[in-house]
Amino acid sequence: MSGIIVNNVARASGTIAATPGGLDWSTAVVTGSTVTVEAGKGYFINTTSNACTVTLPASADPGDQIVLADYARTWATNAVTLDSNGNNFQGESDVFTVDYDTAGQSLNIVYADSTNGWLPVSDDAVAFDHSPPPTQRGIIAFGNAPNDAVSNLSNLISSSGVVATDQTGVGTARKVIGAAGYGGDKAIFAFGTTGSVSNLSNLVNNSGTVQSDTSGVGSARRSLAAADYGYDKSIFAFGFTNAATGISNLVNNVGTVQSDVSAVGTARYGLAGNTYGGDKAIFAYGYTNAMVSMSNLVSNSGVIASDVSGVGTARDGLMSCGFGGDKAIFAYGMPGGSGNYVSTRNLVSNTGVVAADASGAGTARANGAACSYGGDKGIFVRGTSVVDGSGYWHSISNLVNNSGVIGSDVTGVGTAQEGPAASGYSTSA
Repeated sequence: MSGIIVNNVARASGTIAATPGGLDWSTAVVTGSTVTVEAGKGYFINTTSNACTVTLPASADPGDQIVLADYARTWATNAVTLDSNGNNFQGESDVFTVDYDTAGQSLNIVYADSTNGWLPVSDDAVAFDHSPPPTQRGIIAFGNAPNDAVSNLSNLISSSGVVATDQTGVGTARKVIGAAGYGGDKAIFAFGTTGSVSNLSNLVNNSGTVQSDTSGVGSARRSLAAADYGYDKSIFAFGFTNAATGISNLVNNVGTVQSDVSAVGTARYGLAGNTYGGDKAIFAYGYTNAMVSMSNLVSNSGVIASDVSGVGTARDGLMSCGFGGDKAIFAYGMPGGSGNYVSTRNLVSNTGVVAADASGAGTARANGAACSYGGDKGIFVRGTSVVDGSGYWHSISNLVNNSGVIGSDVTGVGTAQEGPAASGYSTSA
C-alpha cells in the first residue's frame, strides 16, 4: 500500500498495480537491520528477527525502479522503513518516516523527478491462501493412575484412531498438564503438577518420540489449557497456581515456550482449548469459584480476546478436539462438582461460535484428554468418574467423526488415567 502522511509518518494505503518483471533480483535475502539498495534491482527483505531500514540511492534518474518483497510474511511484526536519502518520497521531503508493515507485501517504487521523488506504483499484499497439511496421528501422555501415582507413560494414536499400548515414559511424571502442536507436525507437553506445580516442557518429534525435560519458562501452574494457532504455533493459557490465573505463554514454531503474557479474560482453571478456522484458537468453560461457560477467542497471531458470553452447560474438567478440518468440539466434564459427570457436547463453528448443548455419547466423565487424528476427526481418551462413591479411572476412548458426532465407547488400551493431555502430530498417515 502506498505511503500516505499521517502525523509525519507514511503508512500503508492505496491501490494495487501489477508487479514488474525484468529486474535484476538480488540472490542474497536481506536479514540485517539496514541495507542500501540500488536502482534496477529487486530485494527480498526478511524481517523475522528485526525491523529493517532500507536506504534508497542518493542519486536517481527518472524511471529508476526498485522492488522490495516480504520474504517471510513478517513485515507486520517487524516493519520495513524507507530512508529516501535526501530525495523526496511522494512529494514529501526526507524528514518524513515511511513505513511498510503489511504481511506479504511487495513494494514497487519508481523515481519520477526532483519534485515528487520516489513514487510507489504498486504495493500489493499477497494473501496467504493455502493451508499446511493437517496432522494425521496423535499422542496422549502423562496423567495419574488409580493409585494416584503420577505418570509419564505415553500412547500413540494412529491415523485411523487406534490407541497403541503404553510406551515407556520420558520426562518428569506429572498430571493435569497441557499439550498442543507446533511446527505443523510436532507436539509439546508443558506445565502440570508433580505434587507441586511445574513449568517444565517436553517436545514430541514428528515420529511421536517424547523428548527429555526442557527447563521451564513462565509461571508454573496446573489445570491449564492449550491449543494450536497460526498453523505452526501454540498457546498455553489460564490454569491454577495458588489461585486461578489468566496468563498465557506462546510457543513458537520451533517449540520454544515464551515468557508470560499478561492475563486476558476471566481467570479460571479446568477449562479446555482447541483450534478453529484453521489458524485460530478458542478457550472455553472452566472453574473460578463456580463452574463457568464463557469463552475466549485467540487470533492467528496468538492474541487472546476478552470474554464471550457463555453458551451451554457450565462445567470444568472437560475436553476438546478438532473435527472437519476447521471446527472444534467441547465435551464431557463436571457441571456440579465431584460425582456429577456429563457427556454433553458443544460444537464450535469455523468462525468460533459455540453452539448449544447437544447429546453426547459414551461414559460420562472428566479430566481426560482429546486431540485430532486422520486430518479431520477427533478422539476423546481416558478420564475419571465416580462409581459407587469411589474414584474410577478409565482407559476407554470415543472417536469423533468429521461431522462432530461422538461414537460409543471403544475398549480401553493402556493404563487408565486422569489428568493426561493429548495433541496431534505428524502429517504422515
